[in-house]
Amino acid sequence: MDQKIRYWIDLSDYDVETAVAMLNSKRFLYVGFMCHQAIEKVFKAYYVKLHQDVAHTRITYPI
Repeated sequence: MDQKIRYWIDLSDYDVETAVAMLNSKRFLYVGFMCHQAIEKVFKAYYVKLHQDVAHTRITYPI
């Protein structure tokens, strides 16, 4: 697997592990937040796979 893709997947896995820890401690707001972060990182990995390019973390618009 491409290192860039593996990078995003590893970060996503870490976020899911954090979400499980938050669930076990009943910090439900953070469970949702960490799941959201994990999903974003999986999408970034998919973007890299499709485009063979780094997923941009910010979108800027000309003024």
